[in-house]
Amino acid sequence: MNGKTILVVDDDAVFVLGLSMILRSEGFEVLTAKDGASTVSALHQGKPDLILMDIFFPPDVEHGGSVSWDGFRIMDWLRAMGGAGNIPVIFMTAADQIEYVERARKAGAVGLFQKTVETTELLGLIHQLLD
Repeated sequence: MNGKTILVVDDDAVFVLGLSMILRSEGFEVLTAKDGASTVSALHQGKPDLILMDIFFPPDVEHGGSVSWDGFRIMDWLRAMGGAGNIPVIFMTAADQIEYVERARKAGAVGLFQKTVETTELLGLIHQLLD
């Protein structure tokens, strides 16, 4: 193990499981979260070295919210609360990523990737940031 921890934030349990398996096979510890509230809980378990975050989340009705939080809002909230400080964030989306490139850059993300089964480029950036 390389001692680096990655927090994967995504509401798609199948995607999280698959990506977690890939990351663990690369030697990373993996924490997971499915929404803003569980992201805060995961950060209390241990500060990750990197966050991989989906852009879109359904409304958080479990915690009384009817408005959906997106990854940008979660990232802003974590940084405002001091929970994510200088942790690099890579956004992921199943939507057309071209639409979000500028917004991700302005939010301070270090990358934006299309959700796909091809992970070579994503893993390359992760290793570049954490090795």
